[in-house]
Amino acid sequence: MLSDLGHRITELALANGLPTFTNNEWSAETSGLISYGASVRKVLYRMGYYVKKILDGANPGDLPVEQPTKIELIINLKTAKTLGIEISPTLLIRADRVIE
Repeated sequence: MLSDLGHRITELALANGLPTFTNNEWSAETSGLISYGASVRKVLYRMGYYVKKILDGANPGDLPVEQPTKIELIINLKTAKTLGIEISPTLLIRADRVIE
């Protein structure tokens, strides 16, 4: 439901000529301009690891707290072109993924 709402917001922004900058990759994969944040897929994978540990009997208080170790920059050039925005080559080089 949250991703559906986010998709609607991104589509509305695009329809009104507004760029979006979010912290989740699915936004840039649809029609968002840029996302910069931890991979939701990787965070969910690690969450599954913790759930398994707890279900196997681990005490949640004994498990270490983790933070994402990789922050990804994703740029959607298709959206940039639609909005008439030119992305600098320097930023494109730094991107982890460019959607064309």
